[in-house]
Amino acid sequence: MICILLVAGHGTILETQIKSDVTGLYAHLTGVPKALLPGVGGKKILDFWWETVNTRQLFSEVYLVTNADKYKHYERWATANDFPVENVVNDGSTTLDDRLGAVADLELAIRSRQLQDDIMVIAGDMLCADQNFDIAQVIRFFRSKPGELAIYYELESGEKSYTRGIVQVCPNTHRVTRFFEKPQEGITASRLASVVFYCLRKESLPYISEFLIQHPDVNDKTFGKFWEWLINEEKVPVYGMKLPTGFQLIGQVGLSDYTKWLTHYSSKQQLSPSKPITCRSYARVGLMGNPSDGFNGKTIAMTITNFWAEVTLMESQTLVLLPHPLNDPTEFGSLQDLFRISRKEGYLGGLRLLQATCKKFYQFCSEQGIALSKQNFTLKYDTNIPRQVGLAGSSAIVSATLKCLMKFYNITDNDLPKPVRANFILNVETDELFITAGLQDRVVQVYEGLVYMDFNKQLMDERGYGEYIPLDMSELPLFWLAYLGDPSDSGRIHSNVRQRWLSGESAVVEAMKSFAELTDQARAAFQCKDWPRLAQLMDENFELRRSVYTDDCLGPGNLRMVQLARQYGSAVKLPGSGGAVVGLCMDPERLVDMKRAFQEAGCVFCLIVPYDPSVQSQN
Repeated sequence: MICILLVAGHGTILETQIKSDVTGLYAHLTGVPKALLPGVGGKKILDFWWETVNTRQLFSEVYLVTNADKYKHYERWATANDFPVENVVNDGSTTLDDRLGAVADLELAIRSRQLQDDIMVIAGDMLCADQNFDIAQVIRFFRSKPGELAIYYELESGEKSYTRGIVQVCPNTHRVTRFFEKPQEGITASRLASVVFYCLRKESLPYISEFLIQHPDVNDKTFGKFWEWLINEEKVPVYGMKLPTGFQLIGQVGLSDYTKWLTHYSSKQQLSPSKPITCRSYARVGLMGNPSDGFNGKTIAMTITNFWAEVTLMESQTLVLLPHPLNDPTEFGSLQDLFRISRKEGYLGGLRLLQATCKKFYQFCSEQGIALSKQNFTLKYDTNIPRQVGLAGSSAIVSATLKCLMKFYNITDNDLPKPVRANFILNVETDELFITAGLQDRVVQVYEGLVYMDFNKQLMDERGYGEYIPLDMSELPLFWLAYLGDPSDSGRIHSNVRQRWLSGESAVVEAMKSFAELTDQARAAFQCKDWPRLAQLMDENFELRRSVYTDDCLGPGNLRMVQLARQYGSAVKLPGSGGAVVGLCMDPERLVDMKRAFQEAGCVFCLIVPYDPSVQSQN
């Protein structure tokens, strides 16, 4: 691949205003070409781009196209920066009136140097907010697609779409479906701005000459007009890749805007590495319908503040995953100590969850056309979610890790919408770590609060996710939770039910439909605040589960907890895969006695504190 940096612009507003500035602050910049002005961090704008593309493994050659008026400046720059002077192309123009136009400058470089390779084109006078993005990732994405590539970014709140080239991108194929050059208000709702940063296949280079023949007016020889023609009229397949950063072509702005954007981008760089990012995800209790989430059923679940997983990300020189001192032990008091810990907790701590999430995150962004910066970080985690009691402890760590990565790399909800995020978390566990799991836990941990979930097969097949609806959390009844002090592996509880369901066994198929019906009735009970009815439905949910999974599969520990709760008149069911029970006791006095009974039976008992995201956002 060959890279061409374009710096042939003339007579910019910025250059004129620097020359006429009376403060004297910019006198040293008089006559300096805009690409050689200071960029983010004081480095010349062109220095940044040269450092980015100066990689022999990626580019066989790099060319610079300038004009005759500024040629000497760039010749000196090339000598000082080990840029091959023979690769500086002079387009012969000396004024704005005799300029060739950006597309003609590109064509000149290709024709005069007889280039026959894929081409990357970049405006060398473009300010970039993030100076660490991975150019190799851009090239890999380009080569994975059967077409050209246009880089875009999401406009910041103060930027106007009518000042930029705007693209509409298909979220599934990443193909650019429409290109609008500086559209008027109301033409498109898209806020995705194309920048002069493109990749062209060598077989598509003849389109450049054809465009110039059809557009002889120099005012039309802009890249905005070229892509508008290529995409909208010629229907050439062009794909879009997002860089989670901002860009400004300083040839199009005045002195005040140049200093404003330079200050804005510089301040973002100074602030980004200093402050650690800490994100928390909460344990959940399944209140109705589980475990039908893995069988195209319906469920209601709720996040609780009692138990949580917290991940902290700090920028660092190398990428480091720190083991948790308790969950990922590497030192033991003795061989006997190692034996006891390994027998009780196994060998699988949280470190694998961090690693798998990072791996999947990079893979997702690469496939979705999102170029990440080359920043490294250190990740550490903490959690108080009890293990192996079915409270979604693993997915909470994955969820919190994903939140940190999204913040660190400036990945928005548009890049990774909530329904897709839940699928991502599930895929980390099922595809990377082979953990048996369903979507319910991941959905409720992403949406947070009290969530109704419909995993209808048609919806799942058509769009890849179900219908997820947050429910009102005001005036909830007092739920309680109890779990075994020494649980067995909760994953065993799934038994052979999936195989029976896949084979079409009527008892299992009908049971999953009944779980969905119970969930719809429970949703109505939540909406009407009919807590006695909800309690009745919770008991029915457990009995239905018991009929399908059998007592042998549920295990004696779970059954003892259910029996104990019922002795005190409380509704009770399993909140997850096993090892814990969740209940609703309508009699406060009996609740106190029940708590004591559970504690005396060797269980941990607590009153549930729901996590309501709407209240937290208000706080």
